[in-house]
Order: sequence, then structure tokens, then C-alpha cells
Amino acid sequence: MMAVMASEETRTVTSMRIRTPEARTTEPATRAWPMRLLVLGIVLTALNLRPAITSLGALLEEVRDALGMSGSVAGLLTSVPPLCFAVFGVAAPRLARRFGPGAVVCAGMVAVTAGLLIRPYAGGTAGFLAATALALMGIAVSNVLMPVIVKRWFPDRVGSMTGLYSMALALGTASAAAVTVPMTEMLGGSWQTGLAVWGALGVAAVLPWIPFVRDRGTAPATSAPENHARVQAPAPRVTRSRTAWSLAVYFGLQATGAYITMGWMAQIFRDAGVPAGTAGLLLAVTMVMGVPLAFVIPRLATRLPHQGPIVLALGACGLVGYAGLYLAPVAGAWAWALLLGVSNCSFPLALTMVGMRARTSAGVAQLSGFAQSTGYLISIPGPLLVGVLYQHSGGWGLPIALMAGLMIPQMAVGVLAGRNRTVEDEAAR
Repeated sequence: MMAVMASEETRTVTSMRIRTPEARTTEPATRAWPMRLLVLGIVLTALNLRPAITSLGALLEEVRDALGMSGSVAGLLTSVPPLCFAVFGVAAPRLARRFGPGAVVCAGMVAVTAGLLIRPYAGGTAGFLAATALALMGIAVSNVLMPVIVKRWFPDRVGSMTGLYSMALALGTASAAAVTVPMTEMLGGSWQTGLAVWGALGVAAVLPWIPFVRDRGTAPATSAPENHARVQAPAPRVTRSRTAWSLAVYFGLQATGAYITMGWMAQIFRDAGVPAGTAGLLLAVTMVMGVPLAFVIPRLATRLPHQGPIVLALGACGLVGYAGLYLAPVAGAWAWALLLGVSNCSFPLALTMVGMRARTSAGVAQLSGFAQSTGYLISIPGPLLVGVLYQHSGGWGLPIALMAGLMIPQMAVGVLAGRNRTVEDEAAR
């Protein structure tokens, strides 16, 4: 699939140029390999954007016992991802302008690898949190720059490329949730080994970006002159745009639900009497739903003038899933996991809308940084509040009610963000 998409993009780009007969014979060969390498880098990066979180969710009980964490501290731990994404994600556009997006993503993958390898052996809760923050810092800048890279290098393939890396992201998320527990048992039962082994995936993601580290330009040599001109357009002031604010709030509320799910859903099933291995598989089912849907939803979204109907359909699945989790967590466990997995596909939809709500790469960079940083800032209290409610109420009734209640405003702002408008037009007005 990656080779096909790369060859399609190469044909699209080269066909937009006036070429001599000699260029026609030499350009495809010299242009194709950077595009294929770039697609490989995007996919491997996406695979690394969630295992740091879902692998921890699968072993959270073992980590809590080993480090002596209370429920509130564990809730704080599940709030660290959105905090890091908010704090470090806002710097990603500036870093990309100075060093180039390839260099920043490469450095981000190095940080992910180092954090995953260090945190199980850091010693104590503080060290564990610090190493986790290092990994999440790398994830944060890569999160923000993925839509920017897609818009710059694949301007005519926004839907399909967003779907590809969203699908890879969902695959990495689900894989970490599904195999962390059995892999830990296979490697001797040590939770440290079970968490550290995911660092190997980070090493693989560093390599494809190395050729792009020195690229300080706004686009590679494969970009067309028209696209290069669009990249040079000045960035809009997205804080003047109602669509940007709607998209930021939508991003924040969907992230709240996603990180509560990744951090706590396995524990909800375990407390209901589901074995640890099965609870991990249920979390994996929730995550793996994003693999096919993350490819389909962005392509569908780019063909619709208004993405509101998709927002409402995903929200309805979430409401039914939370209701089932409250009423019959064991009897309908697989159905609720599936429905919540469908609902979590709000994430690739939000990323797609980031690419659609701005005309230029500069606009996408500003909108992506603003929407993701603001959104993740909004999502910080959610996982922490779930941990506090769980500890003080002694059950999951109140936390699940909170999750379901947040779905209503998420659907409302998602409909507003899905309107056929651009931040450049709104900022100008």
C-alpha cells in the first residue's frame, strides 16, 4: 500500500512540471525513493504514537503495586499524556520552521525511544513520571507535525494519507494493548521488561527520518512549484477563528475520552471480574477498531461538505458503549469494547478536519498546533478526575457517568467544527 501511494504521489507531482525528455527518464527513479521513505517514516512514526500509553494501561495494576501508587496518583499518571501534549505540542510549529519538520520528528522518535527504555528502571514514581514525560514529549511534537507533513508533501492525498497514518496509529495502539500482558509473561513476568521492549519500535522509527534531518526547506524536491508557493503563504491568526476554537474543544473532549479509555478501561473490566489477559484483549478490541475505520473515515470526511453527520454517529456509539459498560460490564463486554472503539475514531476525524479547515501548509501548521495543544490542555483533568472519583466512590458508576456526560458537548462542538469553512477566511473577517 505504501509503495502504491508513493508511486501515485510521484506521478502526480512530476506530471505538474515541464520536463525535458532526459528528465522524463531520470526523474521518476530519483524522486520515487524519497517519497517511499517518507511514507515509511510516517507509518513507523504513527505506530509509535500510543504504545507508551496503552502498554502502561495494560500493566497499570502491576506498576501501581510496584511503585506504591494510590488511585489518585495513578489518575495523575494517566493525565500526564495530555499535559505533555499540550505543553510540548505548542512548540512543534516553531521548531519545524527552524530545524525542518523531518529533523523535529526524528528527534521526537529518539525521545520516545529513550523514554520507553529508561522509565521502567528509573526507580520510584518521580523517575517513572519523568521518563514517561520524555517519551510523551517526542510523541507530542510528532502528533502536531503529522498533519503538517501530509499537507506539505501530499497536498492532493490529504484524506488517504491521513487515513494511512491514523490506521498505523490505531494498529500500534491496539498491538500494545493486546500483546503487552502475554509478552510480559513470555519474557519472564517482569513488568519492567514488558514496558521497555516497546523501545525497539522507536528505534525503527528513527531511521527513515535521518535523510530528512538536514532538510530546512518548506518542501522536498518532489514538491510542485504551485505547492511551494502555497507553503510560503503567511500563517493565519487562528485564535480569531470560531472554527479553530470549535475544533480545539472537539479535539480536547475526544482526547479526554480516549485517554480515560486507554488508561482505565482494562481496569474497569478487571474490577468487574474479567481476567487480566482478557481485559487487555478487550482494550485491544477497542483500539483495533481504529485500524480499518481510521482509513475509511478520513476518506469519507474529505468527500463530504459537512462532517457533522460523522461526528453524531461516532458520538452515538460512545453513548451506547458507556451505558452498556455501566449496566452489564461483563455480559456485554465485547460489544461495549467494539462500540467504544468506533467512538474513539473521533481522533482521525479531528485530524482530517485539521487538514480541511485550512487552505495552506502554514495554516495547517498553526491550526494543528493550536487545536492539539489547546485540546490536550482541556483533556488534562479528565483522567485525573476519573481516578479521584474511582478512589472515593469505591466503584465505576460516577466515572462512567462522567465519560458519558462529556460526549454530549463533544458532539455539539464537533458539528460546529465540521462546517465547510477555513480559518484563513474567518481570521481575515
